[in-house]
Amino acid sequence: MNRIIAFIAFCILFLTVPAFGQKAEDKTTNTFDAELAARLGADDYGMRSYVYVLLKTGPADITDEKKRNEIFRGHFANMGKLAEKGILVAAGPFDDPKKVKRGFYIFNVDNVEDAKKYVESDPGVKSGIFDYELTKLYSSAALMMINEIHGKIQKKKIE
Repeated sequence: MNRIIAFIAFCILFLTVPAFGQKAEDKTTNTFDAELAARLGADDYGMRSYVYVLLKTGPADITDEKKRNEIFRGHFANMGKLAEKGILVAAGPFDDPKKVKRGFYIFNVDNVEDAKKYVESDPGVKSGIFDYELTKLYSSAALMMINEIHGKIQKKKIE
């Protein structure tokens, strides 16, 4: 019985030791697509930099329904324009019962200053309905494909 256990232990050791000798560069995926990585601006880890924007409730409390609807139509139109240009990578609302955190943007820009320019073009921000915070984000370069994929699955346009 001890010989069987010793043999099994030897086999496990013999089969696992080569795995420890692998170098980091040997551990690449078989599906790596260099052309896609370059198109998306990916680094060696498949990542890239963005700017993340947290939209928060601003100081303005616009109760006129017609005015508020006009501002939100402009808000959605602005997002659509920025997405078409490849600047807005992702966006969406938060389900915050306290209505403090309203939504987010992820911008395909190199720095916070450029993102600020785009955020301030939003009618919701201009009107004071929204305030915002900006921060650099390091995430998957695959985020750059969200708009392309979303266009294929969106049945109704948001207005």
